[in-house]
Amino acid sequence: MSAKAPRSISALSARLKSARLKGPTTQATERARRMLGVYLESAEAHGVPFRDLVGQLASGTAALRIAGAELEQQAADPAGPMAEADCSMGCAFCCILSDDGGTVTEAEARQVHAALAPVAGSPDGRDWHPRACAALDPETRLCRIYEARPLLCRTYLSRDVEACKEIAEGTPAAGAGVLGAQGVMLSAQALARAMLKGLTSVPSYALAVVTAGAADGEDIETTLARARQKPRGLEDERARLSGF
Repeated sequence: MSAKAPRSISALSARLKSARLKGPTTQATERARRMLGVYLESAEAHGVPFRDLVGQLASGTAALRIAGAELEQQAADPAGPMAEADCSMGCAFCCILSDDGGTVTEAEARQVHAALAPVAGSPDGRDWHPRACAALDPETRLCRIYEARPLLCRTYLSRDVEACKEIAEGTPAAGAGVLGAQGVMLSAQALARAMLKGLTSVPSYALAVVTAGAADGEDIETTLARARQKPRGLEDERARLSGF
């Protein structure tokens, strides 16, 4: 532990207020900052041990709780973006992954691996399409870990299935994208990394590597070691979704 590392919730709060992330300030960043501030205040009021709080921040549990509340608000809005979704069961074009499949937290990576491990060795999405997520059932094209899927999957929405087909083929298309809750989550995790600098690491992981490792029967620690992104992975993903 660094001599300057925070050792109290109040020290974390001070770091949160002063933390500056790469790129211009966005609404998602400032919303994540405010909600993290409330999270820290609540933890202190309820006597959450400092060590436990650090674990929640580092693993992404705190960021997911914050972003989950954001997503629930959007889902409850009858005039919100979800009302215009063109998504349907078995339409799995969004599950044909590009690059590393997107960024997930440690909490999400462990949850995905645990949910998929029991069916390791069985046919998976890669038997339907070589770049498909291994969590898919190749026959039904339904997610086999739907209840344990990460926030990235929960926030992906399309108003036009044809756009999803084009994107899956590598052609940019309008009409599909990720809801703001994912940007809030990534910003919250980036802020957590800034708060915990010198105290503990705040890793991020590649979803495609996590699902493939679990489906292939690899143990969780080996999968996490392979799936761990370089430090800039989290910021690059946040920047991509924020448009800067």
